[in-house]
Amino acid sequence: MVCDDSSVVRTLIIRALQVDPDIEIVASVANGAVAVATLRLIPADVIILDVEMPVMDGLTALPLLLQVDPTVRIIVASALTTAGAAIAIRAIQAGAADCLHKPMADTRDTFAADIRSRVLVLGRRRLRQRIAPSTLAAPAGPAIALRPAGRSRPLLLAIGTSTGGPQALFTLLAGLTRTLAQPIVITQHMPPFFTRSLAEHLARIGHRPCVEAEDGMRLRPNHAYVAPGDRHLLVEAIGEHLVARLAQTPQENSCRPSVDPMLRSAVMSCQGRILTVILTGMGRDGAAGARLVVEAGGTVLAQDEATSVVWGMPGAVAREGLCHAVLPLDRIAAKIDELAIRL
Repeated sequence: MVCDDSSVVRTLIIRALQVDPDIEIVASVANGAVAVATLRLIPADVIILDVEMPVMDGLTALPLLLQVDPTVRIIVASALTTAGAAIAIRAIQAGAADCLHKPMADTRDTFAADIRSRVLVLGRRRLRQRIAPSTLAAPAGPAIALRPAGRSRPLLLAIGTSTGGPQALFTLLAGLTRTLAQPIVITQHMPPFFTRSLAEHLARIGHRPCVEAEDGMRLRPNHAYVAPGDRHLLVEAIGEHLVARLAQTPQENSCRPSVDPMLRSAVMSCQGRILTVILTGMGRDGAAGARLVVEAGGTVLAQDEATSVVWGMPGAVAREGLCHAVLPLDRIAAKIDELAIRL
């Protein structure tokens, strides 16, 4: 279902999705009230939901849609502005699976590919849960090989995530109730404006200061730093201190910011003394960097499949045998506390 008050935007989204024969448009509606009424009559796996609409906006409609169908996957679409990003992050906190910014004239091609991939991944995940929910809790294929934790106390906690990541980050940082001796660096695949709003939300719920990283910013213990949209977040050692560096070098894994350059730089700056967490997300970003982490003596944790919106990024590091533990989201904070103190 596509829900947007602009017929032009609805047409753009529908045309982008109809290119793929695996995607069927079951409804096109102009406000949240109609979306809620329509979902009662016509099942949908994924809803593209505008956040600013007359009659009923997306934030109001979202919990009502989830009441009708708690398993439906909702992608909120927002203008690429500070206000639009803040609303989108609030929608994710309220239960949306993902967010994306509306297309502009120079981004329509990338928007079309992006929205198709998100709809397919979220739709297939929801379909699996509806048909055979018990299979998600069982290991797929060969057993996952785990490795011992690194021997040295980590100097840095590095987190990478993508689709479903904001919700996972809310849960993880809210669960980290102890004061950590390590700075926290976070790469979440998001555009500009969205990452700043994400950092502000994490600061409110995460028991510690959290900001969008700036170039040259000193990384302080028990503080969290989010990679800005369209910039890679790198870690540099200057004397005894760690410093954030921002780079607009080419995309990696079709992303900027990307997890891999963050981990590569952290391995060099921290001599491998890194605790890395890979959370829900599409693709393989972070796998190459995680391999460098463990080869240098660091430790990698991954979110398990059952609690991931998409088990792409965490699944890649788990299947390659790079993890010390593969855990449900609600158990990762306790494991971080254990490793950060013990190592």
